[in-house]
Amino acid sequence: MNTPSRPRLKSLTLTPTGQPVAEQAAPEPAEGESTGAARKGVVTALRPDPRQDDGRYPIAWLHIRAPRGTRPTATSQCECGWDRSAVGKRKVIALIEAHTAHRNACPLRHPQEERAAA
Repeated sequence: MNTPSRPRLKSLTLTPTGQPVAEQAAPEPAEGESTGAARKGVVTALRPDPRQDDGRYPIAWLHIRAPRGTRPTATSQCECGWDRSAVGKRKVIALIEAHTAHRNACPLRHPQEERAAA
């Protein structure tokens, strides 16, 4: 029994023996790099920062998460040490009310000296 020989391929692809030489591309400006006049030394006018610090900073945070189809959750935190959390609609609503009440009674927002003067 002789095995039939394979038919010859019509065309053979030649594999290059050496490494191909690639042409180097011209360098492109990096992202954010200025082009045109700024590279030629033209002075640009800078506007003052519109967001100026007014001395206020956050003390208390209320995070409410209520993805569709799941039970809502909430956390209430304050720098004075107040840290509460709730799960479920009724408890989250109660936590929102407690957070509002805490804002009115927080010792960081209303120091004792001010209370004594009032």
